Amino acid sequence: MVRVTQVEPGSIADSVGIVPGTELLAVNERPLEDFLDWEFLTAEESFVVSARLPDGTAVEYDIERVDGEPMGVELAPPTVRRCANRCEFCFIEGLPKGLRKGLYIRDDDYRLSFAYGNFATLSNVKERDIARILEYRLSPLYVSVHATPWEARKVLLNNPRVPNIVEQLTRLAEGGIQFHCQMVVVPGLNDGDVLEQSLTDLWNLGDAVMSVALVPVGVTQFSHLYTGQPMDAANAGRLLNAVHRWEERALDDRGDRWVYGSDELYLLAGEPLPDEEHYGDFSQIENGVGAVTSLRARVRDGLSQLPRLDGRRIGVVTGTSMVPLMPELLDQLTEATGAQFVLIPTENSLFGPTTTTAGLLVGADIRRALADRADLDLALIPAECINDNGLFLDEESFIAVRESLPMPVYPSYDFIDALVPEGDAAVVPAA
Repeated sequence: MVRVTQVEPGSIADSVGIVPGTELLAVNERPLEDFLDWEFLTAEESFVVSARLPDGTAVEYDIERVDGEPMGVELAPPTVRRCANRCEFCFIEGLPKGLRKGLYIRDDDYRLSFAYGNFATLSNVKERDIARILEYRLSPLYVSVHATPWEARKVLLNNPRVPNIVEQLTRLAEGGIQFHCQMVVVPGLNDGDVLEQSLTDLWNLGDAVMSVALVPVGVTQFSHLYTGQPMDAANAGRLLNAVHRWEERALDDRGDRWVYGSDELYLLAGEPLPDEEHYGDFSQIENGVGAVTSLRARVRDGLSQLPRLDGRRIGVVTGTSMVPLMPELLDQLTEATGAQFVLIPTENSLFGPTTTTAGLLVGADIRRALADRADLDLALIPAECINDNGLFLDEESFIAVRESLPMPVYPSYDFIDALVPEGDAAVVPAA
């Protein structure tokens, strides 16, 4: 059963009498478990929906859906499947106490992997889940492999009952399912021989594995489970050597690079980031693979849209990992606008100095970085550090933070989005 939360006026659902609060029970007598059943079973041009209205009345709707017209319903989100693992590098295990409850939910849900690109370990899937994946052809899936050797994977996931990932992927691949895979690499645990065996196993699955990302382990000052070695420049360099070796093989044999290092891996190793051509369709950009290169491209392509901002001083708040990369971008923005862009590197007060990503800065960090900067006409902060409800990870409201500061503050993904005058423009006269 799934429950309707909203109905679009004039939609199919509205026309047949479905209202918010209606429980959708079955389609063509097949019970509905979640949004996947609803989406796939209502894809036909005609079907019968069994439902129960908010007052308890049982009803049936004969639906005619021509040319894929939207049904026009919004469903209550499903109960998220929790993760049964305790990976020592898990982000949740590196959170301090006292944050909002939702941040401590460790999801590991193949449905969200298909629908939103969330990475899942597949360690909690059952036989019926495999059958659903194959029936509905939920492809591609985003899979946290970490290691294919079974014993190494048990150690990494801190779960002695974790299934054999090679057997799982092989069965799904034989059913036509494809994957984007990631390996969070912990020095001493899944690098070296384990890494080579893992990449070999994934390579042997052929076209089913569309890409593999190697991501260096990241820990905070609260990561109490972590026992691995630190991810330093030497370890990062060795991982990139493996990436280069495997991508050369993939280019020769398959025509694409197949395996990619995350941006952080290049930064740790002190190697230059690749250009746009390297990343193809940026299939793992949400995993930090090619994010900086994509940012550079968006800035380059947007420079011609920028207005002149001569005389303005614009603060740019960012995490410490971006400091070496920012001057090149800010120089381009200065040349295009005439403004002076002031880089403001900011250390993470919540997670500690080892957490250098701009997107994990919190409200207290923004206040600390900007509270005394009366010399700025406006400031830009990373839009990634604010959620859809306008909150930072430390529960600070963006609006409250902005109102406490001496200059206008704007979240920005790529500078262009905040500086191009559209609607309520971020551009303000110099003080």
